[in-house]
Amino acid sequence: MAAGLPGRLSLVCSSRWLQGWHLSLGPSGARLAHAGVAARLQREYDAVVIGAGHNGLVAAAYLQRAGLRTAVLEKRHVLGGAAVTEEIVPGFKFSRASYLLSLLRPQIYADLELQRHGLRVFPRDPYSFTPLLEDRSPPRSLLLGHDMAQTQQQIAQFSQKDAQAYPEYEAFMGRMVLALDPLLDAPPVDTAALGKGSMLQQLRNLQTLKPLLQAGLALGRQLPHYYEVLTAPISKILDQWFESEPLKATLATDAVIGAMASPHTPGSGYVLLHHVMGELEGRRGAWGYVAGGMGALSQAIAHAATARGAHIFAEKAVCHVLLGRDGEAQGVALQDGTEVRSKLVLSNASPQITFLELIPQEQLPKDFVQRIRQVDTCSPVTKINVAVDRLPSFLAAPNAHNGQPLPHHQCSIHLNCEGTQLLHQAFTEATHGHPSSRPMIELCIPSALDPGLAPPGCHVVSLFTQYTPSVLAGGRSWDEQARNAYADTVFDCIEDYAPGFKASVIGRDILTPPDLERIFGLPGGNIFHGGMSLDQLYFARPAPSYSGYRSPIPGLYLCGSGAHPGGGVMGAAGRNAAQVAIKDFRHL
Repeated sequence: MAAGLPGRLSLVCSSRWLQGWHLSLGPSGARLAHAGVAARLQREYDAVVIGAGHNGLVAAAYLQRAGLRTAVLEKRHVLGGAAVTEEIVPGFKFSRASYLLSLLRPQIYADLELQRHGLRVFPRDPYSFTPLLEDRSPPRSLLLGHDMAQTQQQIAQFSQKDAQAYPEYEAFMGRMVLALDPLLDAPPVDTAALGKGSMLQQLRNLQTLKPLLQAGLALGRQLPHYYEVLTAPISKILDQWFESEPLKATLATDAVIGAMASPHTPGSGYVLLHHVMGELEGRRGAWGYVAGGMGALSQAIAHAATARGAHIFAEKAVCHVLLGRDGEAQGVALQDGTEVRSKLVLSNASPQITFLELIPQEQLPKDFVQRIRQVDTCSPVTKINVAVDRLPSFLAAPNAHNGQPLPHHQCSIHLNCEGTQLLHQAFTEATHGHPSSRPMIELCIPSALDPGLAPPGCHVVSLFTQYTPSVLAGGRSWDEQARNAYADTVFDCIEDYAPGFKASVIGRDILTPPDLERIFGLPGGNIFHGGMSLDQLYFARPAPSYSGYRSPIPGLYLCGSGAHPGGGVMGAAGRNAAQVAIKDFRHL
């Protein structure tokens, strides 16, 4: 996949000799990996965390903060899991997998003092840009931002009625987010424990119902309408509010992103809510770029953990969890044969890796193993990272003469989103084993706000695309030819909106669902460690009776995105799991 590099990158990005570069791991990835890494692995800790994804690092920081001697063991050379910065094309620093920040819980920012540990974020305003392909010059586009009056003017190009309805829609969704927000920061209710134990214990168990009751009370008489949002296809919900297709398709992207689902799929509304639950610098629903790429967030969390004494190691792959005579977790064994003993083990790996690879199957209940095997991990995502020598210039919003970024360049740029039916057609093709011929494309240019990610005049472009099946029609696998054919389809689509894009490409990194699984440990390439459908959330994540971070193995906890409340760079699973583990540790 790699091509040779004759010489060093010129500071003038119009230099074309990098053309054809496909994939190389530059040296800065390794440098980033070892910031704050401990010098020597000890043979015993209070807690060991498997995997240095952002949730694992958050868990480690809270465990160490509570006084537990904690080690984090990461198999890759770079910390962060899917939240990493890697220099794939020399001089270009990519957020190789996850690429935007919003969902990280506010209390984690505060508790871990992440700003003090170097975290900086560039908020985006405007935040969404949807150029259209249409027979008029120039084509229209839809630009959404935090200035409601300006956003309404944009929507009014397509529908005055929709422009008037939009503030009410935002308020409706905002109330639902506020109501559900407390559920993210506590384990799901343990229904099995509610009627067990002494009267005092039962009263204590009833307290776990508090976040659920608060959510119900906050939704009040609107509860039936909000229930519909959670269970109906997002296309049905959006049709109740709006009539213009570009607006509906733009909003629908947040309901299907990362999910093998169509806007017409029942339950797709929750994924939309999941993506508007975050906040940035006090602004609800805002998204931004991390200065230095997503790896800088992971580094800030790692620094917060190591500053309190945690030990973090890269290139330490765990091969199995050590079990005691009574089946309890007693540490981990590494691939090199080293054993590390601990009283607690927290796994940031997926439920599939944790329970189907790291634990002997005979040690787990058969129905639990079956549940884990049945988790839907189907992924539609192919992520393409692109180095370009100039900003894309869209027909609907041509570049300035000086080549400097314009407001829309900082946005999530939605392509092939003229209508929800286009998204449905792209989904349908993938269900038959064919990559979408007009894929849904979310194009982001973080270097528009963070120019240090690329050489002067150049830019890094993130393409989050779907729909691509994990296995192609006829059982074919994703070989190099298939990867490049799909990437060429994506580039042809971008060229339609922004002529000259293909000529600006210096190099690209193509990550299909199998690549995302192989490199980042995402099961099936699923960015959430498992679908975010209602049957795989809250009580049922990752399996009924095991949604509270504890597992069938005493002393083993799940702290990654496969646990409640699910995926996204949120940190909630890491924080919640650590708090449960700390409570148990006090009673050992």
